[in-house]
Amino acid sequence: MRAIHRCVSAGFVFVLAVTLLAGPADAQVPLDGYFITFHACPAYQSFRQQTNPGNVMTVADRAYPLYGKNAADATHYLVDVREASPRQRWVAAECGVYVVPVGNVSTPHGPTPTAPTPTRTPGGDTAEGGDFVFAVSWQPAFCETRPNKPECTSMTGDRFDATHLTLHGLWPQPQGVEYCGIASAQRSLDQSSHWDQLDPVNLTTSTRDALDRVMPGTQSHLERHEWTKHGSCYGTSPDEYFDDAIALITALDGSPVQGFLASHIGQNVSTNDIRAEFDQAFGGNAGSHVKFTCATDTNTGRSLLTEMQIQVRGTIGTTPDLGALMLAAPTIQRGCGSGIIDPAGLQ
Repeated sequence: MRAIHRCVSAGFVFVLAVTLLAGPADAQVPLDGYFITFHACPAYQSFRQQTNPGNVMTVADRAYPLYGKNAADATHYLVDVREASPRQRWVAAECGVYVVPVGNVSTPHGPTPTAPTPTRTPGGDTAEGGDFVFAVSWQPAFCETRPNKPECTSMTGDRFDATHLTLHGLWPQPQGVEYCGIASAQRSLDQSSHWDQLDPVNLTTSTRDALDRVMPGTQSHLERHEWTKHGSCYGTSPDEYFDDAIALITALDGSPVQGFLASHIGQNVSTNDIRAEFDQAFGGNAGSHVKFTCATDTNTGRSLLTEMQIQVRGTIGTTPDLGALMLAAPTIQRGCGSGIIDPAGLQ
């Protein structure tokens, strides 16, 4: 057996996949969990016949929900490749690792009802901690693209989110680790954007008040979506999950990065200049851990800076060292090159 050395976010029980002789047919043994790929591999409709409609390849370091495996000693795993048609594809066992999230598991067959509830943040009991994407928005620009949302119709120039970055979400990695222990009906509602019909997220008054300030999207039930899709895989209660996310956005908005953005409202700014502000505020090459997203205002044709996705690694807690968390994480693709820091109100 060839040992596979790869670090994936804590909070998983690992079952290593090894290469064995091919089975007699593309049979399926039902299986729960995820298959995390190490590199690009063919995603076959039939691995015996080597058929691959669309010539689909897996993406490195992505977690694919599992349907099953071809035998007890698997040579191939049947996974859900959402961009493929058909979506059910066979991937060679040697391409990655089979993992089972600790706690309730949501799979293509539905949740596992008897699994224990997660009790801690992924990696929270280790020095390394977990891998996460910390996503933040520039709300005035977002509202140019979604002007009818309640948080946008109610925006004023003196509101917090007119001059500060706001919380979009905190997403456990790798990509694809989602909907842990979520019933299929709730998952379907979330994926069809019926967030108002999702189960309410029970939070303490203090957490709810803080969240409403830094996440104006709660007016559109964004917190229900974020908990259902991402927070359910964080391994803690909703209060702890959102408290950690609030601590991160508070640290970011308390840094010179926020002052730089606020002082350039209405101006087109190079994302390289914003990266330099991250470097200055958080040390090292912190800016290389930030991806920028821009959108075109269809009314004016302006390119607007709408979002930043920040890679972080470690245990977050209530008083996080955002710089250390960023510098410990992998770098990320750069995204757009420049965008306008939009003022509040439709332009």
